[in-house]
Amino acid sequence: MSAVHVEEAGDHGPLLLCLHGIGSSSAAFAPQLAELSAYARVVAWDAPGYAKSPDPEGPLDLDGFADAAAELIRERGGPAHVLGVSWGGVIALRLAARHPDLVESLVVADSSAGSGTDPAKAEGMRARAAELAELGPRAFAEKRGPRLVSGGAPEELVQRVVDTMAGSVRLPGYAYAAESMASADLRAELPAIAAPTLVLCGDQDQVTGVEASQVLAGALHKTAYVIVKDAGHLANQEQPARFDAWVLSHLRITARIPE
Repeated sequence: MSAVHVEEAGDHGPLLLCLHGIGSSSAAFAPQLAELSAYARVVAWDAPGYAKSPDPEGPLDLDGFADAAAELIRERGGPAHVLGVSWGGVIALRLAARHPDLVESLVVADSSAGSGTDPAKAEGMRARAAELAELGPRAFAEKRGPRLVSGGAPEELVQRVVDTMAGSVRLPGYAYAAESMASADLRAELPAIAAPTLVLCGDQDQVTGVEASQVLAGALHKTAYVIVKDAGHLANQEQPARFDAWVLSHLRITARIPE
């Protein structure tokens, strides 16, 4: 596979790989690149077929996306602490199951066990590629972006989320991502994941929702579960100070970052 585009910050400390949601890109992690790079080498990818990354040479399933992330970790001398938001969290969980030697710990934010846990959710996810083809990236983003944050989010953030989505999603990469989510039901493999995991969820997440995060936290053996107040589905962008403080606390424990 062709090399993916990444944004990087920080020159010391543990490796922190950031995996974005299905309608986003590395731009979603601007707050983490800015703040957490004082403590870690932060790497945020544009998933294959997204934003500045080239289109994959053929269809990718969830294992394919996880393997692409694994290759990125190996290139950086791994292992890594892996932070995944939404779809990125599903990739992170599969990555930890397939490549446990490459994953020191996980931070799984506003995520789920996959859309394959519910036939209606899977059907809705599969319909998104046709919707993107019909509307085009800008109209698609204007329709979907605003619901990713809470009702109290500033207009500047809403516009940034919409602009990021419009500049990130395209076919066929988005279709591969949607199918990878629609096919995913990780519930059976969660108990075997050994990496210590921080599960976070915005208290106003209307996309995956608090219950989906609770399913993850309850099934994983080594977990801490945190609600991020006054945040929707993109807690890392809407409440970055609170979010980053929890991630840093997790890294202090799992990577022994000094106070």
